[in-house]
Amino acid sequence: MSADADRRITPLQFQRGDRSGDWRVLGGGASTWYAAPSHSAGAALVRRVLEVARGGPPGEGKLTDEDAPSGGAQPPVDLDIRAGGVRVRIPLTPEDGGFRPAHLELAETVSSAAAELGLRADPAAVRDVQLAFDVLDQESVSGFWETALGYARAGEEDLLDPLRRHPPIWFQDMDAPRPLRNRVHLDVVTPETVASTAVDSLEERRGHAVRHGYYATVADSEGNEVDVLPLEVGADRWQSERTEDWRLVFAAMACYPVPDPLQTAALATRVAELADEAGLPVAIDLRPGLVVVDTGKDRWETDEGYEALAAQVQQAARHLRLAADVTLPRFIQVGIDGVDIPALRRFWCAALGYEPDPRPHVTDIVDPRQLNTVFFFQDLDASDEARLAQRNRIHVDVFVPHDQAEARIAAALAAGGRVVRDADAPDGVTLADPEGNEVDIAVVVGREERWEAAQQA
Repeated sequence: MSADADRRITPLQFQRGDRSGDWRVLGGGASTWYAAPSHSAGAALVRRVLEVARGGPPGEGKLTDEDAPSGGAQPPVDLDIRAGGVRVRIPLTPEDGGFRPAHLELAETVSSAAAELGLRADPAAVRDVQLAFDVLDQESVSGFWETALGYARAGEEDLLDPLRRHPPIWFQDMDAPRPLRNRVHLDVVTPETVASTAVDSLEERRGHAVRHGYYATVADSEGNEVDVLPLEVGADRWQSERTEDWRLVFAAMACYPVPDPLQTAALATRVAELADEAGLPVAIDLRPGLVVVDTGKDRWETDEGYEALAAQVQQAARHLRLAADVTLPRFIQVGIDGVDIPALRRFWCAALGYEPDPRPHVTDIVDPRQLNTVFFFQDLDASDEARLAQRNRIHVDVFVPHDQAEARIAAALAAGGRVVRDADAPDGVTLADPEGNEVDIAVVVGREERWEAAQQA
């Protein structure tokens, strides 16, 4: 490998090298969104990208080998098909140490493919949501959450979802105990056997779990809570052999390991066609070696047709000689306890760029493109003044495009927020909702250069 191929590129350099302007660097790498009129239109872009990933054959309307990035193995790419478009993400982890020229070349290749298909980028639409834990004993707390969520360690301070579908967690030191219950907790929904095994393991680690039949509430050594479910046998599936590949984890979900990028493209294309024919939105998330098909939270219960669609997807996968991994489906959401839930929903929709779930009596707020984790709200008694006064041990980081941060902060303040800390702006501004729950609006681009300038000053 040449020295230039291994040259490190900062987020600012990546952004300046993006000739198309399609991409934005966020907390998890470089991302963009291409609007498309259907699942199938989005799958057409995915096919192009996967041909490059495989070094596929030249052909009319296809990317050729000469289009593939040079200088060694191609970086991984995450592809998320929705009814209205595709998110493309070139991921980075703390262990990657930054971008390389191959990452930028891949971004340019994707942009060229999208332009040929007539798809326009909307990079203002992307964001990365992360959870931050203030801790006294990181080793104990991080080990707990590895088990609870099925995450993996990355670097010294981070836990990542191996499939990069759910929010990463990073840990920072806390100077003094905050012993009361948080107003923020997590739910993790997995297949029943996975959930039961996790609760048993967490009980061994912590010695106690509060079981409620369908779910269990478990806390780490510092009191941060997670609800793990389902714990009832058979609660995670439809009762039909035609859908045995699927698990009901709040969303109906099937996960197919796929060894070859062209086989991945074939499955994604067929699932997209079936979803379009059924008129039902689904998420089709492609990771290296894996395809995840996801109905979205609750849709399989509220909208007719999803069970029949699931059976068709299973049949298509079997036709390609693919077998589902029924241990992989996983759904994670963030719960916030609050007194004035309508006010909290307004703030968090503005801060995250989310929208309210339109169903009556549902407190959820959701990413409009179904790309980031669901948040929901639960009642908190206003007389519980001690919990309201204590600063949470968990807060939210939302990484936004560098050219969207000021507008996002202004929207959150107009929705009832207040500034807690802005000494690190523009890298990060900490806001609080009307009840003190915190979110950092974070920007990655230019951070390294600003830090170096400060060191030299």
